[in-house]
Amino acid sequence: MKLIRFGKVGNEKPGVVTESGKMLDCSAYGADWTAAFLGETSRLEDFKKWLASNGDSCPEVSASERLGSPVPYPSKIMCVGLNYSLHAKESGMEVPKQPVLFMKATSALSGPFDPIVIPKNSNATDWEVELAIVIGKKASYVSEEEAMGHVFGYVLHNDVSEREFQLQHGGQWVKGKSCDTFAPLGPYLVTKDEIKDPHQLRLWLKVNGEIMQDSNTSDLVFNVPQLVSYISQYMSLLPGDIISTGTPAGVGMGLKPPRYLKAGDEVELGIEGLGVSRQRVEAM
Repeated sequence: MKLIRFGKVGNEKPGVVTESGKMLDCSAYGADWTAAFLGETSRLEDFKKWLASNGDSCPEVSASERLGSPVPYPSKIMCVGLNYSLHAKESGMEVPKQPVLFMKATSALSGPFDPIVIPKNSNATDWEVELAIVIGKKASYVSEEEAMGHVFGYVLHNDVSEREFQLQHGGQWVKGKSCDTFAPLGPYLVTKDEIKDPHQLRLWLKVNGEIMQDSNTSDLVFNVPQLVSYISQYMSLLPGDIISTGTPAGVGMGLKPPRYLKAGDEVELGIEGLGVSRQRVEAM
């Protein structure tokens, strides 16, 4: 199942994408895709039954409607650094022996087709296509064998990054990761049953039509159950939490010379089975 949220910022409504590609307004179901919905196993099955009985009466969502983040108000966005070996190499760093973790502010969340706004004093705003995990069941000290039972689904994420803020302003990476609009998510949240193997997905990103990243999640250093289990040893993962699993080679920082986003650029990215998003770059 593909879950969407649509409408103006702050007033999004829940919806679904059918197998035929139609977007349906599911407001009549009476629940948004919040932590309460994602965290109750029975709610998804209940919604599927409701949709089977009521789908024909659900209004169709216009293709011109804005799509918002399909996951509202996560308690945290956890990110994994250097989780593709070639990206570690282009960054001049060793492949990590344990996952490199950092957080991204939830205020960075935006819709999949909302603009990326270059922040004040930015000279190095960069792109990163990533597979993101969405937690369904609370995870605390779970084993790798148990980990997939805590995953609700997956979503496409552009982990937009300001490299000077990240690397030259002291402290942790969070400064370069958390600017407003730096976490375009979606177009939809895909339930895990639709993705046969999250470790065999092509992911790619273009800037102004030029392919910059083109890889496969088979190259992940640490896979989905390893990441869920590992992170849960340090903190509880709650329903709706997002784990962004890292980006492959091809970011602007790794080019020679480096190349960064500027106003007027268009970023397009996608992951097999998770759809395509597109962001126009604007100056603040």
